[in-house]
Amino acid sequence: MTKALFINGSPRKKWNTVKMLESAMKGAQEAGAEVELVNLYDIDFKGCKSCFACQLKNAKTDGVCAIRDDLRPVLEKAREADVIVIGSPVYLSYPTGETRSFLERLVFPNFTYDLDEQGNRRRPIIEKQTAMIFTMNIPEEAMEEWNYPILLGTCEKQLQENFGHSETLYVCNTYKFTDYSRYAFTYFSEEDKRKYRDEHFATDLQNAYELGKRLVGNCTAN
Repeated sequence: MTKALFINGSPRKKWNTVKMLESAMKGAQEAGAEVELVNLYDIDFKGCKSCFACQLKNAKTDGVCAIRDDLRPVLEKAREADVIVIGSPVYLSYPTGETRSFLERLVFPNFTYDLDEQGNRRRPIIEKQTAMIFTMNIPEEAMEEWNYPILLGTCEKQLQENFGHSETLYVCNTYKFTDYSRYAFTYFSEEDKRKYRDEHFATDLQNAYELGKRLVGNCTAN
């Protein structure tokens, strides 16, 4: 059975990012995959420590970070997974710190600087279907101004380079609070935010559902 691993890089477990991941999980499950959700903020771990154990000649790490901490079981599940979907809110124009640390530990052990005589990577790509889901406060039309396609797009590029396929779903102009009156947040209109959510959130969820279903379908097609 196809295995699909979903990674929540948000500290919130019932809000926008998780809802998108859960919808993607539903699509993957209905496509026939075994699914699992992991909350990174429940795990005690750090990013890459630059030990380079995974880059040694004849390294025995087998595509899994050599650090033996609480993230290790998740990375082992990622190695066995056919599909990996990583969701994160956007904080200061980047994925959350936990998400970034996870990506370092996931990607670098599968990366190589070693080329053969033809200039090809000596370590073969480990084929997986991967995706990023980013939820963000800013509207879609502001993404270019803030360089989000470039800043966030590097995640897709790294995943694609190491696993063969990746895509990104952007969920813009999200509803941030349950009660805007409690916060100093007059830059955006709560009424406009709520209206946008009511008009678009169902479509975003459907897009996430289709993403999960499509990635599993790509596995079975291959």
